[in-house]
Amino acid sequence: MRFVKMQGTGNDFIVVDCFDQSAPQDPGALARRLCPRRHAVGADGLILVLPSDVAVARMRIFNADGSEAEMCGNGLRCVVRYLYERLGTNPSAIPVETAAGVLKGEVLSQAPEGGLNVRIDMGRPVLEPQEIPTSLIGRPPLNVRKVVRDRVLQLCVLSMGNPHCVVFLKEPVEKFPVQEYGLALECSHEFPERTNVEFVNVLSPSRVRVRVWERGCGETQACGTGACAVVVAGALTNRTARQVAVELPGGTLDITWASDDHVYLSGPALCVYHGELCTDLVKGGAPAATKAVQTTGP
Repeated sequence: MRFVKMQGTGNDFIVVDCFDQSAPQDPGALARRLCPRRHAVGADGLILVLPSDVAVARMRIFNADGSEAEMCGNGLRCVVRYLYERLGTNPSAIPVETAAGVLKGEVLSQAPEGGLNVRIDMGRPVLEPQEIPTSLIGRPPLNVRKVVRDRVLQLCVLSMGNPHCVVFLKEPVEKFPVQEYGLALECSHEFPERTNVEFVNVLSPSRVRVRVWERGCGETQACGTGACAVVVAGALTNRTARQVAVELPGGTLDITWASDDHVYLSGPALCVYHGELCTDLVKGGAPAATKAVQTTGP
């Protein structure tokens, strides 16, 4: 099985083109085999690029634990970059079908970090508690006090096609025990489908620093939908403006919550290498080697 390793601000994915090869029968199990680092390819998730009746392609994304996610902003930027090169053209917008609906992306320019800058129209934030989903009260729930382990945290909860819990901190986010509190919040009973968690320092109205605990993955270098959720929560609570640079361990994403109520996500998407999975790994053997068959530039 051929694949492309891609990354956006350090959020990395194994992308499998299912137009010219068969889709895996059990992609969740394959994700669990491929994503462990130092044992297989290593990634935050597995993305399948499939034919679609309503868009250029359909994206399915599976977390490292094998669970399927509704959406992934950084993953979608990588898919748009991949389709841009696969199509060999420069359309003004590339629509991609996701479990959160059809979303449009476009390639903007060469990124200073390497790769190409890709912007995604992420649509409107979801604010209704039952649609997030969460049992917390509010539309959306904002500044909800909750005792988590030994601390009282204030939670802002919304969805960007997948659920997010945003926690604004006074202490430096670099020193905060993200693993401990991220896991506790991800699996808290107020989130029936679990949740992603963002821990945030507001540096100025137009800049924030964030660490992310992703549902089904653990702490990651970046999260596109999480960055969008941070800006929506920040604007709704008057902590930030509606156009914000979001600093993440893997790099910076530019987020705009525009006057049309849509959230726009911009940042670099890079192709790392093309590879071919060994048969043992595809069919369910122990995580083994992968064979890189072509190294690409940005």
